[in-house]
Amino acid sequence: MSTTMPPLAPGAYKFTVRSAEEAVALIREKLGPEARVLSVRSVEPKGLRKLFSSPQLEVIAQIDAPAAEAAAPRLNQGVDEPVDQDLDESFTAVSSEPAEPATSAPAAEPSRTPLSRPDIRHTPVGIADLLRRSGLTETALTRLQSGAHWPEIARLPLHRALAETSRLLRERAEARPGRAPLSRAAFLGTAGVGRTTALCKWLSTEVFRRARIGHVVTIEFDRPNPLGPLPVFAEALGVPLAHFPCETQPAVPGGFVYFDLPSISPRRASDNKALAEWLDREAIEERVLVLNAAYDRAAIRAAYAAGRDLGATHLVFTHLDEVPQWGKLWDYLFDAELEPLFLATGPSLTGDCEEDVSGAIARRTLPEN
Repeated sequence: MSTTMPPLAPGAYKFTVRSAEEAVALIREKLGPEARVLSVRSVEPKGLRKLFSSPQLEVIAQIDAPAAEAAAPRLNQGVDEPVDQDLDESFTAVSSEPAEPATSAPAAEPSRTPLSRPDIRHTPVGIADLLRRSGLTETALTRLQSGAHWPEIARLPLHRALAETSRLLRERAEARPGRAPLSRAAFLGTAGVGRTTALCKWLSTEVFRRARIGHVVTIEFDRPNPLGPLPVFAEALGVPLAHFPCETQPAVPGGFVYFDLPSISPRRASDNKALAEWLDREAIEERVLVLNAAYDRAAIRAAYAAGRDLGATHLVFTHLDEVPQWGKLWDYLFDAELEPLFLATGPSLTGDCEEDVSGAIARRTLPEN
């Protein structure tokens, strides 16, 4: 039979975590919803560990006396000292007294006169630090902090502020006009991003989930276009595979036709000239840009810019199973011109396809409630 852990005694507690989500969960579980955060700072690994470990967050949070005194009858009567309740080594009591703000007076003799201290419980700086640790870029943070609701959010308790930030990010990412379902789309991407694999995942979704039918066209220009698993997979799905020149319109009413193209160049627009001219000549208006989320930010940005130059209308991120922090993707979701199509969260051709893009990224970076 499970037993309920008694509430902790009043005082300040310090703990170290790897992410904002872990900090919020630990505060809720150990300290309760009324706990307040006093400080947050990033702790860099030392020595050789710096080569293999990422920075952590050191958080100091406090339980105020009134809330703890209300629960005192459930603890051992007459005990005024902080209670050690099986906390792990990274979660330690640093004080049994309510924290006071730092003053210029010497610390040798703390004042016994009650002070009116400023509200340092949930400062914007502390929230911003946690958001950065979740992977959000300075660009995304600037968007949030410039919004009319940010001052109000920053004054909320930490876990509520993060939840409200998550909802705000989703609202901004989804504030775009809806598009009709894909029917005649080209899949674009630089070499190695998993473009053909992404196309296979989408074919699987179309055939199995939506019971749609159609065909796929492969194209080559002045560079080869390795087909990988596409021929065998298309045959297994019962989807005809054709090589251009061929019919580029849907073969049946309501059907689809998707185009597997050679890789695009992220460096020179002139290298993509033949591909761009072909897309325009065939009047293919739906253009899906596939990006590898595991690439560094500079590489993603370069590929993104090349895709925009080619008139990309939709966006797919691959290799999410190799990315520990998804927060950097919010920048691309804010672009109203490109509609997120799905996230490839694993290697399976018939699964690992997340279509709730903003929801999935929010769940991985910030708590929802």
